[in-house]
Amino acid sequence: MNRKKLQKLTDSLTKNCKHFSKFEVKCLINLFYNLVGEVTERQSVIIGLDRNAFRNILHMTFGMTDDMIMDRVFRGFDKDNDGCISVTEWVYGLSVFLRGTLEEKMKYCFEVFDLNGDSFISKEEMFHMLKNSLLKQPSEEDPDEGIKDLVEITLKKMDHDHDGKLSFADYEQAVREETLLLEAFGPCLPDPKSQSEFEAQVFKDPNEFNEV
Repeated sequence: MNRKKLQKLTDSLTKNCKHFSKFEVKCLINLFYNLVGEVTERQSVIIGLDRNAFRNILHMTFGMTDDMIMDRVFRGFDKDNDGCISVTEWVYGLSVFLRGTLEEKMKYCFEVFDLNGDSFISKEEMFHMLKNSLLKQPSEEDPDEGIKDLVEITLKKMDHDHDGKLSFADYEQAVREETLLLEAFGPCLPDPKSQSEFEAQVFKDPNEFNEV
């Protein structure tokens, strides 16, 4: 990408991205193109990270292991659903992923957990996610029973209007009362350690970029 184009892209993303400085946006754009590889800039080619490349980053950089959650995080970033994360989606997605406000993170996590996109997290969705994220304990009893119990306990705690499913209002109220419930159904945000390591690696000393 030539300097002029890069400058233009950096400026427009910085303007719309309140959590990153111009320098940080530039670093993220550079990282994006390094990850994608030097793809020729032909109009017919969508330049972006596909599902596998992105999951690899989530796994290697942020220690995520749950396939279902990683898939949902990919969809959370891929706003236009074209199966590819563009440079814009990358910067906007990381803005919330790494530095979002509680409001932004609640909205993001809720979308990740709402598997069928109907604006509710149902018992079935909770069951699927918890079944995936909990370690299988070798025991006599049916592990599914334990997960069903957990779903009931979670509903009791979070379902404020008692309709047997979680709306965003239920979820928001529960998280405001107890922040740990933000990732109640699976780790879909980076832990503080991998977040700071990622930022330290990507946002190197600005003095190296005198031309910024």
